[in-house]
Amino acid sequence: MKPKKETRRGPATDNVARFTINEDTTLLAAAAQVLPHHKPTKLKSLLRHNQLAINGVPHTQFDHPVTAGDELWVNFDRSFQVFSHPRVKLVYEDNDIIVVDKGYGVLSTAAGRPSDDTVFSIVRKYARGFSDKAAVYVVHRLDRDTSGLMLLTRTKQARDRLLNNWNNMVVERKYVAVVEGKMQQAQGTVKSFLAENEETFEMYSTSDQKAGRLAVTHYRVIEQGRKFAMVELQLKTGRKNQIRVHMHDLGNPVSGDRKYGGHPSPINRIALHATHLSLVHPITQKVVTFTSPAPDNFMKMVKL
Repeated sequence: MKPKKETRRGPATDNVARFTINEDTTLLAAAAQVLPHHKPTKLKSLLRHNQLAINGVPHTQFDHPVTAGDELWVNFDRSFQVFSHPRVKLVYEDNDIIVVDKGYGVLSTAAGRPSDDTVFSIVRKYARGFSDKAAVYVVHRLDRDTSGLMLLTRTKQARDRLLNNWNNMVVERKYVAVVEGKMQQAQGTVKSFLAENEETFEMYSTSDQKAGRLAVTHYRVIEQGRKFAMVELQLKTGRKNQIRVHMHDLGNPVSGDRKYGGHPSPINRIALHATHLSLVHPITQKVVTFTSPAPDNFMKMVKL
């Protein structure tokens, strides 16, 4: 394997190199191949001190899997800044996009005055650890009590390309929900036009295409229990509260979603999680895919 050295990235005072890995391997083995003149003790030191990262995410486990096409980042000067937050997990980052796994109860952005507890503010603070001028842009949002994968960008160019061609660039978005009652069909499609009540700010379905925007949700029952069902949902459109409204329309509201007909949930949250995000990278034009497993307590609910 002959890794291709690409560009340098990081704080102005750091010497950071990036290499594209051409075959499946492990982290320490990849480092040895891209840095053939480094002794094993030096490579282990880089590993131990958080100076090796895969796609921008530092790792210290020598056998951490590396996949062909991944980028190995090496900071020759100091440890990479490590993203750490109890409710938000960094899944992927490069020069253009950032993908995080958002915990429930965390706002995507501040609705009013700026807050330090939103995904936007948390990720921006992390990005500005590399540069005071670092920018972060939110390109899609999750409801506060919906957990899972959320996409941000580092540049206006990446943001604009995604927002201007969202339906074509986002290849697939999937969610998992625990809904109330028994589903009448094992799989199906809900299609309606979604409009918003101007007084209550609640979304609702209408057949009047002039009053709302088209929303299409495909669903598949993963497991049916006595009181609840676990359902996989695939969005063909991305409207506000789309899944929550469509499950209510089916007579199977999302557990915990009291706004749209649900009852209090045994797990004290809305049981909705963004599990899968596949998109055309706005700069490289390659399809990239990210996954996040549904919380363990979702399945425990179905077993009740």
